[in-house]
Amino acid sequence: MAPISTPQTPFGRVLTAMVTPFTADGALDLDGARRLATHLVDAGNDGLVVNGTTGESPTTGDAEKSELVRAVLEAVGDRAHVVAGIGTNDTHHSIELARAAERDGAHGLLAVTPYYNKPPQEGLFRHFTAIADATGLPVMLYDIPGRSGVPIDTETVVRLAEHPRIVANKDAKGDLGRASWAIARSGLAWYSGDDMLNLPLLSVGAVGFVSVVGHVVTPDLRALLEAHLAGDHEKATEIHQKLLPVYTGMFRTQGVMTTKAALALQGLPAGPLRLPLVELSDQEIDQLKVDLAAGGVDL
Repeated sequence: MAPISTPQTPFGRVLTAMVTPFTADGALDLDGARRLATHLVDAGNDGLVVNGTTGESPTTGDAEKSELVRAVLEAVGDRAHVVAGIGTNDTHHSIELARAAERDGAHGLLAVTPYYNKPPQEGLFRHFTAIADATGLPVMLYDIPGRSGVPIDTETVVRLAEHPRIVANKDAKGDLGRASWAIARSGLAWYSGDDMLNLPLLSVGAVGFVSVVGHVVTPDLRALLEAHLAGDHEKATEIHQKLLPVYTGMFRTQGVMTTKAALALQGLPAGPLRLPLVELSDQEIDQLKVDLAAGGVDL
């Protein structure tokens, strides 16, 4: 049985963009993925994104992506929304991945803006529409111009929101003004994709988070969200400020690298990285320990 969703929160409220654990020799660690997914849901996530950027999707194969979706669904699919990242800069390939995710049983799709080839807005509109047309699954757009090179303009978001299966947006644009207008005009469920802006985005209408730091502070993120929803803005701000060292520390360098290092420090499944990502230096690990401790994370 799939977890309950509503039009306002189609994928839950607190989601972690999960890393992909690998074994010491660099192979997919499906047992580790099941254990990590279970740990994250037990900690308070009601959704997980697999095969996203934090899941090292650029360096995992299509068969590995399917295996990972199936493993995470097996572990937590009755308790949490499992959203499969299927975004590429090749529309045909994204459609193939979307159909595979649907066959594997995923509850939804995360489609990032095509990167590197810098399509115009009409290209983005047709790309996302083709993906949404290809399956019966709900779609979350992922707007991250710092990585993709192209933002999804507000007018394009509004057009895409007319599609019955495009139901949400993960916002890593870092522009609260544009977010405010897009939320008001599109009616999409809005998820923060930038941990430092989790609370600010809630204040302008976001419904939840797709988080990286959720790997280590999900209970705090859940408490922040619940305080905001209860109207206790003083408490929400207090938690936000407590987490500032974690937000900063987890993104001093590439986020997958710091996340896997943090998980290893906690004895949780992570494993090595695939090139071109590399492990943190000893100095970077020491700094990460300081940052996490300052945010109240037990190591």
